[in-house]
Amino acid sequence: MAKKYKVGDVLTGKVTGIQPYGAFVALDETTQGLVHISEITYGFVKEISDFLTIGQTVEVKVLEVDDDAKKISLSIRALKERPPMRKKEAVPRKSLQDRVDESDSVGFNSLKVKLRDWIEESGIK
Repeated sequence: MAKKYKVGDVLTGKVTGIQPYGAFVALDETTQGLVHISEITYGFVKEISDFLTIGQTVEVKVLEVDDDAKKISLSIRALKERPPMRKKEAVPRKSLQDRVDESDSVGFNSLKVKLRDWIEESGIK
């Protein structure tokens, strides 16, 4: 790494490669970092190519610098405002008895009665 980068730096780079796990971004002539798939945007990312293309200029934030391994972790998501959480609509809760009544419209019958009904329905004598 020719230039020293620090955690928290906001930089402009160019996407140089896309892999299933993330995108490589060139920060200068000799240094590139990785934007992990989870750091591209908020929400689920299935295909990185839906968000980034090779040659695209992007603004990134340095998350981690490992001088020994010569790796830099980057984030695009960290520079975006977090979208508001969607609120679940309040669904009135039903009592257990109400739910049982809905699912068992015939009501409870003993097995002895049910067996007789099943035999009649099957046509067996």
